[in-house]
Amino acid sequence: MNPSVARLWQEHVAADFPVRLRGVELAGIDMVLLDADIAGCVSAWRNGDGSLDAERHRILRRCIADLNTILPLLTDEDDHRYYARLHRLAALLS
Repeated sequence: MNPSVARLWQEHVAADFPVRLRGVELAGIDMVLLDADIAGCVSAWRNGDGSLDAERHRILRRCIADLNTILPLLTDEDDHRYYARLHRLAALLS
């Protein structure tokens, strides 16, 4: 496994989901679903020996676009850090 992905994934698994963002949509993007979609892609990547199918690549491209939209809207430092880490993970896998 890519050491950067492994480190970021471990950080992500250890982090609590931002309480303020449960059930929240920013710019029409469901924050919980965005997290879950990326986590699902990471899980598939790990189980697939570092490869993803075309559908997972499509999901990651959409997630990266969504993250580019919501990251500037996150004013809380912890919330921003949480989603910036997801952005790095998605970028490394895509």
